[in-house]
Amino acid sequence: MTNSSSSTDHRRPAGIDPTVPHSARVWNYWLGGKDHFAADREVGDRMLALMPDLVDSARADRAFLGRAIRYLAGEAEVRQFLDIGTGLPTADNTHEVAQAIAPECRVVYVDNDPSVLVHARALLTSVPQGVTDYLDADIRDPDLILQAAGRTLNFDQPIALMLVGILCFVTDDEAHAIVSRLLDAVPSGSYLTIAHPTAEVHGDVMENAVRDWNEDGPYPLILRNSDEIARFFDRIELLEPGVVSCSQWRPEPGDPRADIKVAQFCAVGRKP
Repeated sequence: MTNSSSSTDHRRPAGIDPTVPHSARVWNYWLGGKDHFAADREVGDRMLALMPDLVDSARADRAFLGRAIRYLAGEAEVRQFLDIGTGLPTADNTHEVAQAIAPECRVVYVDNDPSVLVHARALLTSVPQGVTDYLDADIRDPDLILQAAGRTLNFDQPIALMLVGILCFVTDDEAHAIVSRLLDAVPSGSYLTIAHPTAEVHGDVMENAVRDWNEDGPYPLILRNSDEIARFFDRIELLEPGVVSCSQWRPEPGDPRADIKVAQFCAVGRKP
């Protein structure tokens, strides 16, 4: 991790306030990216001082995303992905992993952060056989997302709904209503993928770190335990191994990181 200034400190896209930390940029900082401001690094460092394992959580979350997509595009043969809460592009983005397996995959990214918008449109480019698109929209408006995504995705065919690190910014009732609306819109054979922070692993240490974030972040972050995360899958088939630490969801054989629980849980389910 470096504290050197990001290139975006000097070429700031319109609509971005560099004095207000944003989760996508803090996450990018923890992943070793370069698209963050001093305010993001300050909050990120403060949270790491309380809980250094947050970097492991961020990396395990990213690795889980790749394994989930490889399963969905490979064994499950899904060819369409709706990735809501995209975050800033890094390595192994959704379309890159999916199209490496099936080049014809169609991917729609959704986020409402101006910095994500600028980078996504510049970097998230499809291979010729497939399609990628980007929507500037808020997860709290699922009808708008579904309507706009329909220009790129065929809602008569299975779609993988990717909600990785986004539901933690939505309150319980609204979060369940959003997931239910999204599941209503996709056909049988579609999938739901969720990754979500939890205090189950580190207890008070994680809660203190999140409390620190909530003092500065524009959206309060909500922690949920494994039972609460499992509720999002009540109406669909939860795949093995269920709700687990991101490091422990179908790890690669011999991966030593699979023995380490991180404060980010995940799960994948199939709509029957």
